[in-house]
Amino acid sequence: MTIGFDGLSFPGIVGLLIAHPFDTVKVRLQNPDLSSRYHSVSHAFATIIKEERFSGLYKGIASPLATCAFMNGLIFASYKFFLKAQMVDGSIPSLTEVAIAGSCCGVAMSFFSAPIELIKIRQQNMLESGLGSVSASKLIYTIHREHGPKGLFRGLSATALRDLGYGAYFVGYEATSRYLTAPSPGLSGSTSLSDSNQGSIPLWVLFVSGGVAGVVGWLLTFPMDVVKTRMQSTEPTETRMITQSGVTTGDNPYRTIISTIRHTYRIDGGGGFFRGLSPTLLRAIPVNMATFAVYETVAGMLSS
Repeated sequence: MTIGFDGLSFPGIVGLLIAHPFDTVKVRLQNPDLSSRYHSVSHAFATIIKEERFSGLYKGIASPLATCAFMNGLIFASYKFFLKAQMVDGSIPSLTEVAIAGSCCGVAMSFFSAPIELIKIRQQNMLESGLGSVSASKLIYTIHREHGPKGLFRGLSATALRDLGYGAYFVGYEATSRYLTAPSPGLSGSTSLSDSNQGSIPLWVLFVSGGVAGVVGWLLTFPMDVVKTRMQSTEPTETRMITQSGVTTGDNPYRTIISTIRHTYRIDGGGGFFRGLSPTLLRAIPVNMATFAVYETVAGMLSS
């Protein structure tokens, strides 16, 4: 646990500061009420900076910044816990076991990440200049007062379904690093997340494996991330004037996972489930390269 929390706190904060503007653009592109304001990723960046100043790209950073060290450490700690729970003889885990451990880790983490991301998304959707007029604490208080504790967990099911993708995330890392470090082509090697031989993996392998993990993890889960963002951007009982085939309705089409999927496909087609993918991949590659490299390096130092 010490490796997870201490070893990832500083790089986690630095990675968040670098990646958050891309996340803000992603959320704006996923929000159907705001996406029409932006023609492209570059136009979204330019428009936000012009209308809300540069600090507008950092709206909603307070809650993830306050919890990033805890969350990053807990992700790796819970992953190793679920991995070891499947191992009976200390052997190298199979990729199936890696996928199961990663998926269990993701579902467990969703109970923490859902309310954090809810607050972040609500702040990122505010169009006021600068960091916005509503602080994270005030937003939490308002949601709790109007909807109770349940209101802070809106989108939990969608978050859990998305975070099942941690299975693919860790498999992407393990499979790539095993392939690149195996004596002969194949997936029979071992990595430091699975064993204690951390110092044997070259830094470039950690970078490549981390980048692959970020891409694979997001490609498989991004459609559900769009669903989650659209649900968390609204309240389940919110009255919204939506025009469908010329008919105006007051129902919120983003009440549930199923209604959100149906409405997104109806108005945006299949492409609607991949809005904001490019800025997500742009941030995912370097952030995950650094995350795994730092984790493995620190783990190797502490175990030597």
